Amino acid sequence: MQQNKKILIVEDDRRIAETLKKGLLKMEYDVENAFDGNLGLRMAIQSKFDLIILDINLPQMNGYEVCKRIREEKPFLPVLMLTALGEVEDKLEGFDVGVDDYMVKPFDFRELFARVSSLLRRTDFEPQPTGRILRVANLEVNIDSKKVFRDKKLINLTAREFDFLEYLIRNKGRVLSKMDIAEKIWDLNFDTSLNVIEVYVNFLRKKIDKGFEPKLIHTKLGMGYVLTDNP
Repeated sequence: MQQNKKILIVEDDRRIAETLKKGLLKMEYDVENAFDGNLGLRMAIQSKFDLIILDINLPQMNGYEVCKRIREEKPFLPVLMLTALGEVEDKLEGFDVGVDDYMVKPFDFRELFARVSSLLRRTDFEPQPTGRILRVANLEVNIDSKKVFRDKKLINLTAREFDFLEYLIRNKGRVLSKMDIAEKIWDLNFDTSLNVIEVYVNFLRKKIDKGFEPKLIHTKLGMGYVLTDNP
């Protein structure tokens, strides 16, 4: 098994599920299948997995709801949504409930394996030894506990949102281009038909800045984004 990494595939099409499982086993991952949303959710919560591959159209409970419930219990468990639903609205809803990556069927196995590897590498990330608590104004990010506070109020972030915020705060005052962010946070080329970075900036602004002062996340037109309390 590849570093003992364990993957759960939640997919009701047994042919697709078994094909995925066979391919991932060849990559030396430990893999289990669930064929409906209720079972997938129960397995994801009760057992230890390093990654969930999740369809949307599932019996008993759809993938959006499964992901939302997983996020309530295990906010940092990576979720890759793999589905035939490829409209922008479908993808936005997926990111809104907290998926870390989104792929549309039919797919190329090479790209799937690259995305799986990228998400699993993130779980191996060791925080940089530049301080376990990062602060800007009244924003506090605890690298060890993965907790974020704004004006002493706990802010719940998904794993991807936390990574994005940590990258912004470690680069306080520096304008980061979309290419900088994509290479650091996504680690590969993602779907260019959807501006994922703008979507995540909006997610962070709603959670980090809305209702708080000073505003910390700023857009520099034509250049990128910067986190600062002194724009």
